[in-house]
Amino acid sequence: MKILVTGGAGYIASHTNVLLLERGYEVVAVDNLSNSCEESIKRVEELTGKKIAFYQGDCRDEELMTKIFQEHKIDAVIHFAGLKAVGESCRIPLKYYDNNMNSNMVLVKVMEKFGCKRLVFSSSATVYGVPKKLPLTEDSPLSVTNPYGATKLLGEQFFGDISRSDPDWHVMLLRYFNPVGAHESGRIGEDPAGIPNNLMPYVSQVAVGKLKCLSVYGNDYPTKDGTGVRDYIHVVDLAEAHLAALQHIDEHQIGIYNVGTGVGYSVLDMVKAFGKACGHEIAYRIAERRSGDVAECYACCDKAKKELGFVAKKNLDDMCRDLWRWQSENPNGYHA
Repeated sequence: MKILVTGGAGYIASHTNVLLLERGYEVVAVDNLSNSCEESIKRVEELTGKKIAFYQGDCRDEELMTKIFQEHKIDAVIHFAGLKAVGESCRIPLKYYDNNMNSNMVLVKVMEKFGCKRLVFSSSATVYGVPKKLPLTEDSPLSVTNPYGATKLLGEQFFGDISRSDPDWHVMLLRYFNPVGAHESGRIGEDPAGIPNNLMPYVSQVAVGKLKCLSVYGNDYPTKDGTGVRDYIHVVDLAEAHLAALQHIDEHQIGIYNVGTGVGYSVLDMVKAFGKACGHEIAYRIAERRSGDVAECYACCDKAKKELGFVAKKNLDDMCRDLWRWQSENPNGYHA
């Protein structure tokens, strides 16, 4: 099978590309490189010994997307492309709605034109908003607290409407919790542009000396140590979930799955665990809560286990060890 991976040079996509190539799939990737680097494509090719057909460009560019489908017989699409920073989405919501929603619409339009109707969509646990009850199941109430989450929820609704309108469509919606870690080789990992928006890339850059101190946003939440609790999943496990979804896609017109571990760790848990992995304490300070953050968020992953046979295998030590290997061997990410 030939798979189109949008946002194909990004963090989660690069790890998914490795698994796809190792298991006999062909990969076509498109990425505008706004928050990624083409070097990740080259390193995936080095790790696997196989080539990726890479196109630099935007998924909103209908001419480019049409060209890709003309030049390749695409069997299915894994759709990672999209802006993803919660705080930034609150500052510039128009950019998020434009980028994330218009890329969805152009992609579906071109897929329909070429008769390609299998799609795995990168959604998010942010679609649950402020949890009413934990752990979160796929049937938990949906709401959003920021524009980024709104684009993911609207994306789910959009792809759901498309699939219900035509029984030939098969759509898998994966609600990610918090991906961390890196490939065990240390060759590919998360390389955010500028100051990281997510906790663990920030922690790792403090550990390697690029940043001076971690800001812990709030220590007065109703949690065990007052800091926010999240469900962290190793990025390689998350990549495995995409292959499981792809393998079972024809069994579902629309499938919705939480992808996490079902275990919640606080910010200070993560700071301590990473200090253990890198061999020294991580400097941090307590700051005000951030708008849009929730106290706790972790998953029930029973549905993915039952229907996809997917269970996350890597633990917190694995996540921190692999992230530290990536960061310490690539202190400036892909930019040597």
